[in-house]
Amino acid sequence: MDGALKAHQIKNLSLEFHVKNNSSIIFITVPDFLAKELTFDLDPSIPLPVEASENYKPENLSREMILSGMLQIIADPEMADIPPEWVSYYRRFVLTVKPEIYHEFTSAAIVKAKNGEYELALKINSILESLFPASPGVLLNKALILENNEALNAKALDAYEAVLSLEPVLPDAYFNAGFFFMRNRYFTRARDCFSRYIEVGEEPEKNKQAKKIVQELNSQGLDDKDFKEAYDLINRGDNEPGLLKIRDYIEKYPKAWKGWFVLGWVLRKLGRYEDGLQSLKKALELGEPNSEIQNEMAICFMELGKPEAARRELELALKKEPENTKIISNLGVLAMKSNKKNEAAAFFRTVLELDPNDPLAKHFLIELN
Repeated sequence: MDGALKAHQIKNLSLEFHVKNNSSIIFITVPDFLAKELTFDLDPSIPLPVEASENYKPENLSREMILSGMLQIIADPEMADIPPEWVSYYRRFVLTVKPEIYHEFTSAAIVKAKNGEYELALKINSILESLFPASPGVLLNKALILENNEALNAKALDAYEAVLSLEPVLPDAYFNAGFFFMRNRYFTRARDCFSRYIEVGEEPEKNKQAKKIVQELNSQGLDDKDFKEAYDLINRGDNEPGLLKIRDYIEKYPKAWKGWFVLGWVLRKLGRYEDGLQSLKKALELGEPNSEIQNEMAICFMELGKPEAARRELELALKKEPENTKIISNLGVLAMKSNKKNEAAAFFRTVLELDPNDPLAKHFLIELN
């Protein structure tokens, strides 16, 4: 082909995000039809990258093929030995010809993440990072994608640190980071983020929620040394020392529901199911009904031979968090214990739809077969 300069074999994504196992990039001179159609100020001295299959024919060239080629070069400039100014030119081209790309690709990344396709969601988001360098919204989306995958939690922390280092910081970055730090027990960081959101956030409901969380963090002393040490000890399996630490914490904060929750959690891990259940009921009495407490209560009820009570707690928890894989897995375990194999398998398959890498669901499905 006269207009072709060079070809580079790659494995990447097309504009529609279908994996191309044998795709390639070729460079062509600016075709006449494109020069006539576009308002973009084309530079005929800069060739255009095209994603072309092995059966590519010049007469089948489309704008989508050019955009796809450009996006791959923008996302990975080292793919081709070209001058940096060409990459900048391609970036301007894409943003001019496809101004809706930010919203379109953001939506696509979110959908992929919700479907558990985290790698693909991150690839789509990386294209946005290349198109919009240091965009707070793109960096925040990256953090949100990463935190939805437990295996990528450490990378999520780095992503949140990056988005929080920008000036000015997006209010939603403070809000979402606050919840991320809460889930990972960085309570001081969480309080700082929610406090900053209260100062700069403009959404009344989120502001109200942030104030409530800050008040709870302050009143319950969740950044207390004994609480943090107790949680860390129990989390790594040092249950007896953890039990002593959480009792020390409860002496200082007897009305802190999270203290009673952690006490119930460790007692359950120690096989003291009745004592654990009483502690969890105390947590429920002091706090608001939440899926965390109800899930733990259900485990205690299961071990105490009370399947109906366990099911009740799990169903209540699932109403609050319908995509919580731990709750769905425990419904599967409960069904297994009741010898309802088909029902159990259905629960575990649901878990794998939400998280294809869940090891327990995979194990139980194999066991059921």
